[in-house]
Amino acid sequence: MASRVLALCVRQLARSSARFSSGNIAVRAAAAPVLSNLRPFSFVASSQRTRWIEQTRITSSVGVFCRQYSDLPPLTLETIQQRVMYVLKLYDKINPEKLATSSHFMKDLGLDSLDQVEIIMAMEDEFGFEIPDGEAEKLMSPQEIVHYIADKNDVYE
Repeated sequence: MASRVLALCVRQLARSSARFSSGNIAVRAAAAPVLSNLRPFSFVASSQRTRWIEQTRITSSVGVFCRQYSDLPPLTLETIQQRVMYVLKLYDKINPEKLATSSHFMKDLGLDSLDQVEIIMAMEDEFGFEIPDGEAEKLMSPQEIVHYIADKNDVYE
């Protein structure tokens, strides 16, 4: 990205210097190959999805590209529950047919404490915040995780 911005700066400077002089062909020739492989889109990855975001140009004396970001839709209890259940269904040690929102990780699903820690880490990755160890030890069912995340993100319905 830095090389692209530098190339754009060189190109803009070459254009402005061409107005005042007969033309600096060496500077323009050096900037042209670098600019030919610019892509109009940026690749953005998040924990929920991967998307392409179009770049727009800011009008100024030096050409700079600006990315436009948007926020995700607000969380609801239903979306939190769907995301928690989805992550748990993808966990290889949980049988998706036995999984319910009220299932206890150790009693109903037969997981051990290490599995529970891995589940909490997956939830941290999914929702983008860290769950303290003291709180993580108390989260023993999908419903408890849903309530914890809802409380953390101030989601009440």
